[in-house]
Amino acid sequence: QVQVAESGGGLVQAGGSLRLSCEVSGVIFSGKIMYWYRQAPGKQRELVAHITGGGSTEYGDSVKGRFTISRDNAKNTVYLQMDSLRPEDTAVYYCKTRYGWDDVWGQGTQVTVSS
Repeated sequence: QVQVAESGGGLVQAGGSLRLSCEVSGVIFSGKIMYWYRQAPGKQRELVAHITGGGSTEYGDSVKGRFTISRDNAKNTVYLQMDSLRPEDTAVYYCKTRYGWDDVWGQGTQVTVSS
């Protein structure tokens, strides 16, 4: 059974930093593209960043230059380092992988940035 579990959210002041973690089990992690999404109240879920098994990365325009996605294949974990946080980054952050034809999501972790 594939499981995805996020951690590391919390409350931070604008300009601060947080690091989110996402641990995956039940799949061969090293070959998986891993995704971070976020969803703010009243808004659609948006793609924040993704990273391939080989370490290539892409970012959404709103987080480029501030967020960094990385992975540790030995720990089956993907990270999202978030710097220079803004109030508009407030959202529930989700980690996602794919298993066959299915998307597998974590439960999400809340990030709140105060002004």
